[in-house]
Amino acid sequence: MTEKPTQTTIAGFAIRRTTGPATFRFLQRRWRAGRRAIVFFANANFVIHCAPMRQMIAESPEILLLNDGVALDIAALLRRGIRFPENLNGTDFTPAFLAALDRTARVYLVGGRPGVARTAADVLSRRYPQVEICGQVDGYSIWADEAATIRAINAARPDVLLVAFGNPLQEKWILQYREALDVPLILAVGALFDFLSGTAPRAPQFIRRVRLEWAYRLAHEPRRLLRRYTIDTLKFFGMAIFDGNKT
Repeated sequence: MTEKPTQTTIAGFAIRRTTGPATFRFLQRRWRAGRRAIVFFANANFVIHCAPMRQMIAESPEILLLNDGVALDIAALLRRGIRFPENLNGTDFTPAFLAALDRTARVYLVGGRPGVARTAADVLSRRYPQVEICGQVDGYSIWADEAATIRAINAARPDVLLVAFGNPLQEKWILQYREALDVPLILAVGALFDFLSGTAPRAPQFIRRVRLEWAYRLAHEPRRLLRRYTIDTLKFFGMAIFDGNKT
């Protein structure tokens, strides 16, 4: 019997073939061992816009790339004839990870429009007793003095840092400051704060179950998302099919 690969390479990005619970356990082991882990959620938009960072990501063993979205599943089927075991989008993965923590975690939020991170922080602290919010800053204030932001984050001594700028900005920022940040677990979470705060509507469960959340989001934000789900999707499949690596 042929053993299934532990990762699938799509457009040069080595994306893990795993499940949520297995990844929760892996991250907690890294945390307990004092070893850093950085989580990026690779959807079609990530693959396109983070391509210039591909080599840097590949050379960083602390970075985990998890599959996000139906486009990654289709690409894996086209490349290898196999699907990812589970859809690990950041919006669902991150709250589930926080809920699965076996000890109290200090969590710091960075990103979102003014007020959004604060509201998202309140939601997290209410929902998850083991989450202790130790700070938050919106995605506009930090640019006035990024060094001061790094100092403030480190002074708060977070165990988990959630960064929500959208890609590729959040990935660039994490890669730029990861050595300066004294944080064991860093997750790039995209629009999570908007969903938690109610700023952006989440698709109903039955739509998510049939993997059509992208269509729901497009219907609600056509001007912003039309290119992403048309031209950019075609570009993604071109990159995924012709990247020349079938690992």
